[in-house]
Amino acid sequence: MAEEYPASEKVYPTENLGKFSILDMLDYFEKKGAMRVSDLHIKVGAPPTYRIDGNLVKLKGPTLTPQIAKQLIYPLLSDKNISKFRNQYSVDCSYRFGSLQFRINIFQENDGICAALRALSLTIPKIEEIGFPNNVWEDIINRKQGLVLVTGITGAGKSTTIASLIDRISEKHACRIITLEDPIEYLYQQKHSLISQREVGRDVKSFTDGLRAMLREDPDIIFVGEMRDPETIAMTLMAAETGHLVFSTLHTRDTTGTITRILDYFPPARQNEVQNQLSLGLSYIICQKLVPKKDKTGRVVAMEILNNNYACANLIRTGKIEQMYSQLQTKTKNKPGEKMITMERHLAILVKADKVDLLEANKWANNLGSFTDAMKWS
Repeated sequence: MAEEYPASEKVYPTENLGKFSILDMLDYFEKKGAMRVSDLHIKVGAPPTYRIDGNLVKLKGPTLTPQIAKQLIYPLLSDKNISKFRNQYSVDCSYRFGSLQFRINIFQENDGICAALRALSLTIPKIEEIGFPNNVWEDIINRKQGLVLVTGITGAGKSTTIASLIDRISEKHACRIITLEDPIEYLYQQKHSLISQREVGRDVKSFTDGLRAMLREDPDIIFVGEMRDPETIAMTLMAAETGHLVFSTLHTRDTTGTITRILDYFPPARQNEVQNQLSLGLSYIICQKLVPKKDKTGRVVAMEILNNNYACANLIRTGKIEQMYSQLQTKTKNKPGEKMITMERHLAILVKADKVDLLEANKWANNLGSFTDAMKWS
């Protein structure tokens, strides 16, 4: 079935570059780099559109017809995924092109078929290149148990940060690492660690089924691609409590909001139970944003980091989440139990280092008053 749609067929007439195939469109990511060109959107009724340095840029050419959209999208899908899309109107998958791995979501919308393609380099960045504001990552890679959450909006680089952490662990330690992803994004090399990557829908039916099986597969480190529902969250917390180092992601804009979001997944009758689990199992929350650089050459990461020390654990257990921000503001020293930072403080540091424009930083701060204060003291 997929053979009917060759990836090399030139079907989209650009304004001044001739006709493009989907491979020509993917090649643009290779030329510019996935750190700058992060996404491609294919939608009926609009020209193909890239996201470059966080901004949408349309190709110069006509709007896509349903037929041309299908000719661009279907070559990316296996026969199984084409069938799944026709039955379920949505499918997640991945596609390898050159030095890049693409995470793809195909879905049906009002105008017809639509696709969102996210580019990921096959080369995992060194942890030193990520942009941590302190050396908390050294503590994380040497942990034996606990839950490490990397949060942020879609496209904030969460997967890249976790991949860098796991890759460094694999370089340093001989341990058993199992990932559960939907779909698989970065491909890990076998270094000192033994790594198995499982894809939901291909290797296992669901995150829940994969987690149940994983706990019988002798893992030291677990990566759960996303905590999507109460059952997955509960099992992830249990894995962290029972002696595993667990990494996962969540779509939230700050560290305190991450805790609130997790608790909101559960009914009031279970709140105390989950608060206790979270206070005991949580190790770190890293909430990040990708902010445009001042020199317009790409984006730089800004982070908010929560270290679940005794005081934070007590606030989680007693439900006083609103008081945790003061811990982020004050426990900033480079010593165990601290190494925290607010998003506003890191943005202020980036502005003072001339990496981010002041007006741009204002847009990305969660709390403008706190950012103004941070600028005075940075």
